[in-house]
Amino acid sequence: MKFTMSWLKSHLDTDAPVAEIAEALTDLGLEVEEISNPADRLADFTIGKVLKAEKHPEADRLRVCQVATDEGELQIICGAPNAREGITVVVAKPGTYVPGIDTTIGVGKIRGIESFGMMCSEREMELSEEHDGIIELPSGEVGERFTDWLAEHDPAKVDPMIEIAITPNRPDALGVEGIARDLAARGLGRRIERAPDPVPATWTADFDVTIDEDTRDGCPLFCGRIIRGVKNGPSPQWLQDQLRAIGLRPISFLVDVTNFFTYDRNRPLHVFDLDKVKGNLRVHRAAGGETLVALDDKTYTFQPGQMVISDDEGPESIAGIMGGAETGCTEETVNVFVESAYWDPVQIAYAGRALKINSDARYRFERGVDPAFTPEGLERAVRMIVDHAGGEASQLIQAGEVPDTARSYTLDPARVQRLVGMDIPEAEQRQTLTALGFRLEGNQAHVPTWRPDVQGEADLVEEVARVASLTKLEGRPLSRGSGVPRPVMTPMQRREQAARRTCAALGYNECVTYSFIDRDAARLFGGGDDATMLANPISTEMSHLRPALLPGLMQAAARNQARGFADAALFEVGHAFHGGEPGEQHLQVTGLRVGRTGPKDVHGTSRAVDVFDVKADAEAVLAAMGAPARVQILRGAREWWHPGRHGMICLGPKKVLGVFGEVHPKVLAALDVKGPAMAFTLWPGEVPMPKRSTATRSALHLRDLQAVERDFAFVVDADVEALTLVNAAQGADKALIDEVRVFDEFVGGSLGEGKKSLAMTVRLQPTEATLTDADIDAVGARIVEKVTKATGGTLRG
Repeated sequence: MKFTMSWLKSHLDTDAPVAEIAEALTDLGLEVEEISNPADRLADFTIGKVLKAEKHPEADRLRVCQVATDEGELQIICGAPNAREGITVVVAKPGTYVPGIDTTIGVGKIRGIESFGMMCSEREMELSEEHDGIIELPSGEVGERFTDWLAEHDPAKVDPMIEIAITPNRPDALGVEGIARDLAARGLGRRIERAPDPVPATWTADFDVTIDEDTRDGCPLFCGRIIRGVKNGPSPQWLQDQLRAIGLRPISFLVDVTNFFTYDRNRPLHVFDLDKVKGNLRVHRAAGGETLVALDDKTYTFQPGQMVISDDEGPESIAGIMGGAETGCTEETVNVFVESAYWDPVQIAYAGRALKINSDARYRFERGVDPAFTPEGLERAVRMIVDHAGGEASQLIQAGEVPDTARSYTLDPARVQRLVGMDIPEAEQRQTLTALGFRLEGNQAHVPTWRPDVQGEADLVEEVARVASLTKLEGRPLSRGSGVPRPVMTPMQRREQAARRTCAALGYNECVTYSFIDRDAARLFGGGDDATMLANPISTEMSHLRPALLPGLMQAAARNQARGFADAALFEVGHAFHGGEPGEQHLQVTGLRVGRTGPKDVHGTSRAVDVFDVKADAEAVLAAMGAPARVQILRGAREWWHPGRHGMICLGPKKVLGVFGEVHPKVLAALDVKGPAMAFTLWPGEVPMPKRSTATRSALHLRDLQAVERDFAFVVDADVEALTLVNAAQGADKALIDEVRVFDEFVGGSLGEGKKSLAMTVRLQPTEATLTDADIDAVGARIVEKVTKATGGTLRG
């Protein structure tokens, strides 16, 4: 839906600027898709005056003009027939873009003489289709901006155009009047209401319109009036300007009137050339096979049941969609029949889709126009035609009646708070609905005929809320009823739940193993002492409290392997025991992977699990439990982990959050597990609690400045761990260095015995200003210094 600001102001008395109106429309649910201001594309054009115009020595139709401009006197060659001395013109200087010809003006040479600009016509500036000559202004100062002159003398030419997206539930906004009604309800102005002024009938026409009985469900009302003696021709300039501004081409006054009311009041109309109509008009359903040449010069064949308007000789119009070319208006039209009818939206939609016609009339009728406005829309159109084209109007010719769409719903002011959560006073709610056209009687709100979308009490709440603005909606916790208990889960229980969900999402199967294991298995994992021995065990295989969850998972994996299931991913969340007294237990999250990853029947996706699989899983579970993103990976875990293939996840050397790695081969052999086996164990109780508990995620912090990456390669002793280099590089500038990662290791070659080369990428993320080469070099120097000091290595040449 497109309209201009001047068109809107014919229905709304407002001083609000375009930006404020656009913001309000989007907030009201009428999303603004585009704002086109002609002044923007004409901003570089200035006013000049032709001081001298002489014939071009090499061309009879060209003139060499000396033009006074704000930059002094310029020589411009012009071929317009009206280019002459003394006229005030519009000048496009070199560098100015001319929209009508899609060209940026430059300095050129025409028949050997240089030209330093262009004097423009209206079509070249997209002001109209006029191109018989250049613009001659009746006034204007040399150097004055042309847009300033237009704003004062012809404001319609620089009228901003707004395009909004219409959802199917808002057909009332397909007319400028409906848009003005919404804005007035919001408080952006006062709606201008003009009562209709029907043209009195001066003669009685012997003409009739009938609606077949089986067609009344599709066309309950058909109105029309005959006007004889009209003089069709070009529309008034204001009407042409309004139609052009929204992308419509003016055709003739009678046709332009129908387009005007389509956009102004959402009231599609049709005008028949009565002298081409044979007999009376009849609204009926097609038998099937009838044809009609429509106004778009295409021939359409009707399917059975589609609604048609016919005269005594056959179809003359596709009902509610498009008129026929045979009875269309031309410049010779003298006598017309102006039609205004109401058509059923569903039947129009079916017919339009079947015939593949997209017209403004179909677009509006299938969404629903105001049925009660059908006679009034006719009277307003007849008044405009008679006032501008003359003629004498007949009596009203009507078939059918205005369909009854009356309905009302109870207005409950408290329901706005219940449904939307906004505190809006009852007086404001009633004022809003009244401004939108609802008629209030007590607590009953009668829906206006132009709002087919309002179908219940909840829709009344929606109208009140959108006009009040949903941007004012504040987040509030729901009130807790007397029978609703408060949350009882502790932070640690919620953390335990998050760990379970994450493990399951990573593809692990949850196990619940016994809390008792045998002495030998317990001793493998640091337990099996007298403090954890049961006085009266169920069996010798359950003689001790488990010191960890891992032995139970490994025994489960061994039983699965014995039954032919070699690949397993198991996890358990539960307590392990470091003593036999109450409170001498701690919560663990343990995962175990054995065998291969991925389905065996998919080529190339199955491989043996490795330590990095469980490292990634452990990091994901820790993140779900709220652990900090930056941690240290250290060695030194207990003896049941492989000494060279494990890592402790730490916050400093004394704060261990978990361990991941490969289980020691001796443990695998003792528990009869076919390895290798990869596992992780996490201690949720060691993860720091957040300073402030919240149910929402932290804010997303995006970096506007470009990150920079630099690669470094250091030659170090073969026993130096890569983590040592990473930690040293990270410490060079904790605020600026975002990430350090090792991507290559090289051993041998020219490095010599006992040496290796480790290459790493350092990512620098600025937060305040873009990094200069000097900044990057300074950070690089500190990285080399820190790594050299920590490892004794050297930068590889």
